[in-house]
Amino acid sequence: MQVIETFSSEETFRLGERLGKEACPGQVCTLIGSLGVGKTVLTQGIAKGLGIAEPICSPTFTIVQEYEGGRVPFYHFDVYRISDVEEMEEIGYEDYFYGQGITIIEWGNLISEILPECCWEIKIEKNLEKGFDYRRITISESAEWRKP
Repeated sequence: MQVIETFSSEETFRLGERLGKEACPGQVCTLIGSLGVGKTVLTQGIAKGLGIAEPICSPTFTIVQEYEGGRVPFYHFDVYRISDVEEMEEIGYEDYFYGQGITIIEWGNLISEILPECCWEIKIEKNLEKGFDYRRITISESAEWRKP
């Protein structure tokens, strides 16, 4: 487990960028945290680290957004509005989770029963006593974040 503190959205973005540069094909990550905590900012950084230039938005209503412009395919899920796992089956989640891209799942704790065994979790928390932009980011790995 690794704990990182950031004090601005720029620092959170740069952490994501570093993670994206280190990511290997086939990795799956869940992002856990309350609304507005910075999950999408971290995801935008990961995409930049993968070499994706197009804008990254949370796919709240589309569930998944695919990006092909980087060094590997990038799949960004937001499962906040998923009511049951059958919806994920309809989307064909296995093709994403077990493919050769990088998969980021916002609110992944809501679909924990279908997550791959080798998955890691990034938990983002605020602490207003340390400042409005402070974030405590905990990375728990069931498999090491491997360097390419």
